Amino acid sequence: MSTLQTIHDVPVLMCGSEGALIRGEGDALDLIGNAMYQGAQWIALPAERFDDTFFQLRSRVAGDVVQKFVNYRVGLAVLGDISRHTEASPALRDFVRECNRGRQTWFLADAAELQDRLKPPVAATT
Repeated sequence: MSTLQTIHDVPVLMCGSEGALIRGEGDALDLIGNAMYQGAQWIALPAERFDDTFFQLRSRVAGDVVQKFVNYRVGLAVLGDISRHTEASPALRDFVRECNRGRQTWFLADAAELQDRLKPPVAATT
C-alpha cells in the first residue's frame, strides 16, 4: 500500500512494508513509474522491501537501482534499520554515508527523519 503525502511542499510516495520486493532495476522502474504518475518527487520505501542482494554491493543491485532513481530525478529514502547489513560490510557503511551526504538517496531511521531532511533551508536574515 502506498500513499502520496506532501511533506514540506514535497510530494512523497510513502510505501508500506507490504508489497513486492525490490530485486533490481525492473522493480525500481515500476516503482518510479508509479511515483511519477502520481506526481511524487520522492519515494520512501521501508528497508525490508529490498531484497538482501541490494545490501551486498558486489551484486551491483544497489548501484543499478540508485542509478535509475538518479536518471529519473526521483529521490529515494530507504527507511528503517539496516545495521545488520552495515555492520557486516564496511563498503556498504561507506556507501550509506556518502548517499546521506547528498540530496538524491538517503538511508534514514524513519519517516520523522525524512520529514526533517525535507525541511527547506532557513533563509539567512541580514
